[in-house]
Amino acid sequence: MTEPLNGFTGFGRRDPGFVSASQAMRQAETEARMAQSDPLGSARRATEARAASAQALSQATADLGRGVNPWGNPTARSGALRFARDDAGEGRPSFDPDKLASIPPVDRRWSWVEVDLNAIRHNATAVKKRLAPGTRLMAVVKADAYGHGAVQCARTALNSGAEYLGVATVDEAIQLREALINAPILILAEPPVTAIPLLLGYKVMPTVYTAEFAIQYAEAADAFGLRAPFHLKVNTGMNRIGVRHDEVVPFMHQVGFHRALELVGTFTHFATADCAETLDFQIQVKRFIEAVNALRGAGIDPGIIHAANSAAAIRYPDVQFDMVRLGIGLYGFHPCPETYPLIDLRPAMSVKARITDTRLVPMSEGVSYGLHYRSPGSVKICTLPIGYADGLRRNLSGRVRFLLGGASVRQVGNICMDQCMFEVDLRTYGLRERIDPQVGDEVVIVGSSGDASVTVEDLCDLLDTIPHEVTIGFGCSRMPRLYV
Repeated sequence: MTEPLNGFTGFGRRDPGFVSASQAMRQAETEARMAQSDPLGSARRATEARAASAQALSQATADLGRGVNPWGNPTARSGALRFARDDAGEGRPSFDPDKLASIPPVDRRWSWVEVDLNAIRHNATAVKKRLAPGTRLMAVVKADAYGHGAVQCARTALNSGAEYLGVATVDEAIQLREALINAPILILAEPPVTAIPLLLGYKVMPTVYTAEFAIQYAEAADAFGLRAPFHLKVNTGMNRIGVRHDEVVPFMHQVGFHRALELVGTFTHFATADCAETLDFQIQVKRFIEAVNALRGAGIDPGIIHAANSAAAIRYPDVQFDMVRLGIGLYGFHPCPETYPLIDLRPAMSVKARITDTRLVPMSEGVSYGLHYRSPGSVKICTLPIGYADGLRRNLSGRVRFLLGGASVRQVGNICMDQCMFEVDLRTYGLRERIDPQVGDEVVIVGSSGDASVTVEDLCDLLDTIPHEVTIGFGCSRMPRLYV
């Protein structure tokens, strides 16, 4: 009869002298009682035990040097002692922190996000080809590039024709600067005045729409003998931030006296560029053009004019102006159904995991919190180390399918914070190929396997949301990102 697996080491056969946890606890209790009645004897036994342990460890190290594995498991040497310090000597080895740090993230937890930088490159190039000569391309890499990794995506976009970068926060801009990215960076909203020294120190341009910020920004720059470049945000109807479209000239007269201020660009943001109905979009376009013309009429150079997001850049060539801002389209997702026939975009993100557990659950027994799912029998329940803390939203429970070896499998039970389960039907019938999943098998959460695929849009349909939220949920989680 085969002995059960040791849950800590994974050995199928216990070595001579193996002591289980329960045995060790009972032995410790016995020794404690003996120590109270015979303290000298207890100390002697402890000394003898330490000496025996040191001798065994020395022998194990010597055996390893001769190519003999004393642990009875060929992976034990590569999985443990190879991470010891090289100068361990004859005594007890200790772990080398640098060697431990070399263990890849996907070997620490079997779930990860893959980002295809070739897809990023393709999407930037595809949009760039649609622009008029001289029109700049801004790659929007806020929210860690929508979960795809800001530094890597920024570099790829800049190498594919982008000239500007857009972020949402000061820290996002600093991350790019510390990665030695020198392209112009625009913060797409006005930061707090307390962040002004960081803007000037890292050479990052803010968006401006309040006089208080503009003056303090200019004063700080002047004190250091610097210019204070900025982009003016115009509110043309979205009513989120910005100077009202019919007040831009008075605003610039209010702040434009300061010698340090430099208006580098003027922009707005469309609220409905991705909607089938175009009336509100056309109203915003008209207001923006009037605001820009008003600035010029007052003798104020508006600088770089930009308004188009991904949807507008693809759908409406007339509003490309001097620059377009490519956000969700950069990562391969269409902003609306109307753009599908206009451009080929390739999703850059996929999400994968490896099976950590498989078990045959008897008929009618439940799985996961609440036991809402009950086994129908003849199924294998497989566990994956990915949950709602990793972007796999809990309200997808029992509604989503994964891919295993090109076959579609059904997620079952409530999705947990750190794990989720799926079922595999073990019955054979008709021409259906039987699947027998094993621990370590790769499963696709989002992406393709064989001829089958699960897309971000599939999850969006189930969640009634947009790709932005789904990709940020996966990519900005604790899962590592791999670039392919």
